[in-house]
Amino acid sequence: MKKFCTAVVAALMLPGSLWAACAYDNQVEIKSLSAGFQAWKSVTDAMAECGNFQAELDQEFRDKQVEAFAANPSLYHVGGVSNSTLVPLVNNNLVRPLDDLVAQHGGQLSENQLIRQNGQVVAIAMMVNAQHLMYRQDILDDLGIAEPANYEEVLAAAAKIADAGVVDYPLGATWKTGFNIALDFVNLFLGEGQSLINDDLSPSINNETGMYVLETMGRLKEYMDPEILVSDSTYVQQQFQQGKIAMANLWASRAAAMDDEAESQVVGLVTMASAPMGSARPASTLWWDGTVIASNITDEEAEAAFQLIMEGMDTEMVQANNDDAIWIIDGFVPGKSAEGAFATAANGAAPYPASTEFGIIFNALGNGLAAYITGEKDAATTLADIENEYLVGAKEAGLIQ
Repeated sequence: MKKFCTAVVAALMLPGSLWAACAYDNQVEIKSLSAGFQAWKSVTDAMAECGNFQAELDQEFRDKQVEAFAANPSLYHVGGVSNSTLVPLVNNNLVRPLDDLVAQHGGQLSENQLIRQNGQVVAIAMMVNAQHLMYRQDILDDLGIAEPANYEEVLAAAAKIADAGVVDYPLGATWKTGFNIALDFVNLFLGEGQSLINDDLSPSINNETGMYVLETMGRLKEYMDPEILVSDSTYVQQQFQQGKIAMANLWASRAAAMDDEAESQVVGLVTMASAPMGSARPASTLWWDGTVIASNITDEEAEAAFQLIMEGMDTEMVQANNDDAIWIIDGFVPGKSAEGAFATAANGAAPYPASTEFGIIFNALGNGLAAYITGEKDAATTLADIENEYLVGAKEAGLIQ
């Protein structure tokens, strides 16, 4: 992501008349299966300019992909995937490592586009969604508060906002029991540069980092709606729109709703910024969409497929379709709604670490964290119980003895 700034400058210097077709003629028949939303249409249209390419855009792609890739030869050469839909393909050895192809043809790729499993590149990311800091610019300006860069600054700002009494609650958060609160814990934990699971697949949250995360969540809770355990993305979005909160980490996909004049009372007042920094990286995770290449195809087909992917994910495609997604491809110029996610990615946020074992610990977090927030359990007991639930699930899945 270090290349973002220079890429933006370059994008602004290029005239619209320079949009280019494919740089070569593809001679190998290649097929892809992906989701059907507009960003995928833009990418696959660019791939199709090279010839001998057929794209199937299907919102039910995840129900077809494993079986289609398991055929020998695979029914498709290229697959569109995301954090979660990659997992069954990797678990069944249906996608090939891409390190050699990246070295040979992927010079345009940034590090954040390289999705790795077990040390090998298995997917190429093209776009992201992420939780990032949104705040009421007018309130912070009136109170003389600078944009918070980390959670200590978020807490200091929340204290000033609470003293001023200008909103119902200084902070909002997506802490609904289950997925939402588990993800917030993961965001904070990964922001410290630590892994929740050791190399031997044992859990690693009942430690100093886990205690720090729960302590931070406990401090943040003091400035939130008491109904925080039912607060999901829609809840927080509406709190912002109704002028009830001043700050929250919320999904980039919700940003445009702040300026929806039909339902928002804070049009033009909410600023999008990077997620607060942990000690190592932003306390957020990147939820990406990207491509994989099937294992059960020839090396010639794999190379041709990768070259098509590079054509579909190049600067010219982004410049022609800038607003279709929050691209992590050179040439993307973020609009207001994308600025926070763009900054979060540029500051080094990690991709959500989807895997079978991570799914188990994530579910355990979703089940166990509410007991700490309500005061039913202390931090050490909460973390120990979550680790125990993970161990039971990991053993049942055959991951550990």
